[in-house]
Order: sequence, then C-alpha cells, then structure tokens
Amino acid sequence: MERDVILTLRRRLDLYVNLRPIVLYDERLCPVKGKRPADIDFIVVRENTEDVYGQTGQITGTGADETASVPMLFTRPGIERVMRYAFELARTRPRKKLTLVDKANAIPVQELWRRIFDEIGDDFRDVQRDTMYVDACTMWMVLKPEQFDVIVTTNLFGDIITDLGAALCGGLGVAASGNIHPGRVSMFEPVHGSAPKYAGQNVASPVGSIGALALMLRHLGERDAADAIERAIREGLRGGRIKGVEAGVQRTNDVAELIASSL
Repeated sequence: MERDVILTLRRRLDLYVNLRPIVLYDERLCPVKGKRPADIDFIVVRENTEDVYGQTGQITGTGADETASVPMLFTRPGIERVMRYAFELARTRPRKKLTLVDKANAIPVQELWRRIFDEIGDDFRDVQRDTMYVDACTMWMVLKPEQFDVIVTTNLFGDIITDLGAALCGGLGVAASGNIHPGRVSMFEPVHGSAPKYAGQNVASPVGSIGALALMLRHLGERDAADAIERAIREGLRGGRIKGVEAGVQRTNDVAELIASSL
C-alpha cells in the first residue's frame, strides 16, 4: 500500500520534520472571498514520526465487543527537536512569529507540547509566540489566515490543517511538502502524492511537484534558484498562462514547459 511506502520512508530515514508552505500564488485560486496573496503566506511544521501515525494499534474482540485502539504517543526528544526546528525557522522570517497548535484542553497528554514550547521559547526571545487549539485554528485559517506565520503541530493535526491550507491556495494540486532530517537525507514531494487515475493521460497539474523542487533547493541553500522557480509559478498563474491547478485544465507538459521557459 502507498501508506506503507511513505510512512516507512519517513520512519527509516527519521524524517522528523514535515514542512508544508501555505502560499496563495494568485487571488483567483482562493475560494475565500476577499483574500489576497499577502493574506495567505505561512508555513506549517508538522512533527512527522510520532503520534498515532507511528503506532500500529490493534482491533480486539468481535461483534458488540469489537474495539479499535491506538496510542497517541509523544516523546520529549521527538517534540523538542521539531519544536527547535520551528523556532529556528520562525526566526528567519520577517514576522518572527510561531503558533503552537494542539488540543491540550481535551487531550491532557498534549500539555507536554505546551511545556516544551515554553521551555524552548526561552531560547528564542526574539520570536513572538502564541498557542491555539486545533479546532480554533481551522476556523481562523478560513476567517483570518493573515494572522499566521509559522505553525508547529502534531503529526495528526498537521495532516489535517495542511490540506485545509492547500484548499485555501487552490487545492492539493498546488501544494508542496518536504520530509526533512536536517543535515541528513531528506525527501520532497507534492502533498497530493500520486494520482493513479490520471496516469498516462498528461492531465495532472505539475505545479505541486515543481513547487516541491523549489522547496528542496531552498533547503539545500540554493535560494536564488528556489526563488526563480516560485516566481515562475506565481507569474504563470497571475498572468493566466497557467490556467489552474485542477487535473484536466491544462496539459501537464504544457504547464511544465511554461514554467521552464520563464526561468
């Protein structure tokens, strides 16, 4: 199964950071009225190896006694390393703001995230920080996305809120992600993964994949190349040469050639 491929890669390579930019390239792609590119430009740091994703769980019993359970497991080292990465990332951005998203009011074990957030925050006094419950976060991502700069969150919540973030920017076809272990082998991919039903038809949008290349180059320190690719995507969409990011709107290789010719 595809789940086994991606989760195995993340675990075996210990890719503990899942980095997902939420960037609106063009106003016409946003389904929320009145939101501009300047309003939707933030990044989510999702812990990538723990939580329920890192556990097999079990189903026991039969009939009315059948029960499914899986531990929501977090470790201090696992939280600390992704938290430090998020603070360091926030420090590099103009607004220098980090928001922790959790559900500590209803899931008491997530209080560990809050304690570690405060502890590490003492080493980053130049970074503004706040906390938000995940249900409130999904609401504010729609109503006031401009308040966010960098979000750090759990594996499960990060998976959910970044799909919402992609929808704000036009859909999964535009979204890129990085699976990162700083200083070691890392992996970059479109958020949507594969799309077997479109295989061989030349109809899937390559924007998410090309954006993942830009994200990889930025991770490797090739900022000028990353900026050039992102600028080519942005200008192609705003100028109307790239008609959209939905499958079938434009031929895959035509979009790729448009972006390549702009570099």
